[in-house]
Amino acid sequence: MDLDISTWMMIFFILFMVVGMWKVYVFLPNKQLEDDDKTKEAQDELIKVMLDVIKKKEGKLNSQELFLAMQEDENFDSKLFWRFNHNRLNQLLNQYYIENPHAKSIVEIYSSVK
Repeated sequence: MDLDISTWMMIFFILFMVVGMWKVYVFLPNKQLEDDDKTKEAQDELIKVMLDVIKKKEGKLNSQELFLAMQEDENFDSKLFWRFNHNRLNQLLNQYYIENPHAKSIVEIYSSVK
């Protein structure tokens, strides 16, 4: 069986293409990470903690005080939310404001939640 150079090139191209695709597949994330705080469940838990803290403080706090109070709350999972920062809190507040257009501030959130 006599194979010319173009046939060998095609065989090696297909072989290396399959190996390359396998290597890419191996490094793609296949399962959810344990500390993934961007899931819907984690987002809902953060919003629940935020609303609980606003209720406890009766809405008399600014975003910085809310951030610190959320980190000190007993329901706040510091292992799961180790990336939680003030910017993330602002994103949560903006999301809440979008979903509830009647609320425009933390005081209004408290009056609607209590």
